[in-house]
Amino acid sequence: MKFIPAPIPGGFVIEIEPIGDERGFFSRMFCEKEFGAAGLETRFVQMNDSYSATRGTLRGLHYQLAPSAEVKVVRCIRGAAWDVILDLREDQPTFGQWFGAEITAENRRAMYVPRGFAHGFITLVDDTELVYMVSDFYDKARERGVRWNDPRFQVGWPIEPTVISARDQAHPDFDPDLHLR
Repeated sequence: MKFIPAPIPGGFVIEIEPIGDERGFFSRMFCEKEFGAAGLETRFVQMNDSYSATRGTLRGLHYQLAPSAEVKVVRCIRGAAWDVILDLREDQPTFGQWFGAEITAENRRAMYVPRGFAHGFITLVDDTELVYMVSDFYDKARERGVRWNDPRFQVGWPIEPTVISARDQAHPDFDPDLHLR
C-alpha cells in the first residue's frame, strides 16, 4: 500500500498496489504491519457500509468526542464520492482546515480519517457505496456533527447537494463549547 500524506498532518489517501495476472488482481486493503509501520491505527472494531442511491447525497460532517474519538478508513466499492476530512484539533495549527479527495470504485483509493477530524462525503454518481473500518464503537452521547456548509470552514464541495438528512441539515454553526467538549 502507498500512504500519501494529505496536506493536513495525520490524514492520508491510501492507494493499493495490485498484483495482477490474466485473472485480474489481488491487493491488500489493510495490513496491520504496514499501517503500524506508517504510524497509523491498527485496531478496528467495526466495519460499516453506507449506500446512497442518488448522486449529490451528502453525509456528514460527523465525528465523536474523546474517549470515543475514532479513526476511520473509508473506501468506495461502488460508484464515486468526494470524501472530506476537517481538522477539529484545537491545539494544531491546521485547526479548521479541510482536505477532500475523490475516492471511486475504479481508483480504489481510501481516505484515512484521524482522531480529532470530522468526516463527510458527497456522492458523485447514483448507486454509490462506501465501506469503512472504525477504531471505536459508536457512542451516541459523544456523537457530534459540523454542518456541511458552516461558513467558518467553507468546505468546497465539488457539486451542490441534492439529498441531506434532516439531522445533518440541523447541525448548528461551529461553537467550540458544543462541538469539542
